Amino acid sequence: MTEDRTVVILAAGEGKRMKSALSKMLHPLLGRTLLGHVLAAAAPVEADRTLVVVGHAADQVEAHLAEVAPGATPVLQAEQHGTGHAVRIALDAVPDATGTVVVLNGDVPLLRGETVSALVAAHELAGTAATVLTAEVPDPTGLGRIVRDPSGGLERIVEERDASPAEKAIREINAGIYAFDARLLRAALAKLTSDNDQGEEYLTDVFGLLAAAGEPVAVHVATVAEETLGCNDRVELAALRGRLRDRINADLMRSGVTILDPATTWIDVTVAVEPDAVIDQNTQLRGATQVGTGATIGPDTTLIDTVVEAGATVLRAHAVQAKIGSGASVGPYAYLRPGTRLAHKSKIGTFVETKNSEIGEGSKVPHLSYVGDATIGEYSNIGAASVFVNYDGVSKHRTVIGSHARTGSDNMFVAPVEVGDGAYTGAGTVVRRDVPPGALSVSGGQQRIFEGWVESRRPGTAAAEAARAARDQLHATQDADADVDAPGDTSSE
Repeated sequence: MTEDRTVVILAAGEGKRMKSALSKMLHPLLGRTLLGHVLAAAAPVEADRTLVVVGHAADQVEAHLAEVAPGATPVLQAEQHGTGHAVRIALDAVPDATGTVVVLNGDVPLLRGETVSALVAAHELAGTAATVLTAEVPDPTGLGRIVRDPSGGLERIVEERDASPAEKAIREINAGIYAFDARLLRAALAKLTSDNDQGEEYLTDVFGLLAAAGEPVAVHVATVAEETLGCNDRVELAALRGRLRDRINADLMRSGVTILDPATTWIDVTVAVEPDAVIDQNTQLRGATQVGTGATIGPDTTLIDTVVEAGATVLRAHAVQAKIGSGASVGPYAYLRPGTRLAHKSKIGTFVETKNSEIGEGSKVPHLSYVGDATIGEYSNIGAASVFVNYDGVSKHRTVIGSHARTGSDNMFVAPVEVGDGAYTGAGTVVRRDVPPGALSVSGGQQRIFEGWVESRRPGTAAAEAARAARDQLHATQDADADVDAPGDTSSE
């Protein structure tokens, strides 16, 4: 790259039609905000500086920039007097910038980096004063139109409010994405007026000013028109989300991923899925999630910032900031909370919740259990309906289960406690003390039965009536059996 380059992203608008306390630019769309998508599209330009013009909800936008693009510089447009005014304020903040200025609207999330790069390359190769990205759309309502001269070149850009009926019939629209020569842009911006229907300084008027001065201006047509679609309300946001979903899914399927029902599969742009993974219906993969080759995800599964290694299976589960090892099995109806680490071929089964726990290779927690703040060794089995009692009301404590251990159903592990390698625990055991390797731990005395307790202590209840009826039936059956077994009269005449 030989040219000095500056990217200016326009993100100061109020976005009234979103009807939201959240800045329009910060509404999420499959892994990034609207602004985040545009920042990503601008990245391949490799600009020397990126300026983001902020205005409404500036504090929100600036905080977001500090998180996702700390190298970008916010520039405050305290009063919004149009796109031309916004770009002029941005350039005033970098008076020494030369070369190419790329201007992008902050609400075009489908824009691809290669499209921006192609615009800049065409602009710099031709040496034009200004180049606008355009697209041919079936319905241009609400969008600026591209007015061409008799030779097919760009004559001017007209906003719909200021367009004549003939100009409104034009279907080639302004995408709000431009490349300018910095020196000529500064000079043209100084000449802008607000003599139009909205009383604002239009950046698009720069093209007419440059053309009138004999400076070359050009059009670069987008290969895919949907990349130029903006967002003004939540209906349009939902439509863009659907288009982006389809794009992401198509790209993944072409890379070798099987997606069984693309219409119900939602995958963030930040997610990585390797070839030969299978994604079943009603699945969401979000954030920094990674899915390895041969893994099967879904149906009815949500993974957030979760790593799934090769060959693992995750069925009807929800996982957040977890790691699922190769060949491991999760679900159905499991919940993996942050800090869960499953080793190779381990298993988390039905209605199991885990948190901040490591499950060793081949170990299983098959049913109806809570495993929190625990370490489980290799090839151990945790009985059904077990609870790792990790919280004493003030602090969290850790439980350690060794390798090749077998714990009974309905166990309570009162942390901090350790069960050694090869140890067993009986059903219903409350484990309060460490269990040595190879030992059997049980708790509670011998089972005792108090006959007639319900009828004497809970008289008149449904349980007491049921018990009485069952006792009477039992006695009647016993009496009948006794009659059959009584010796009969064997005399004869």
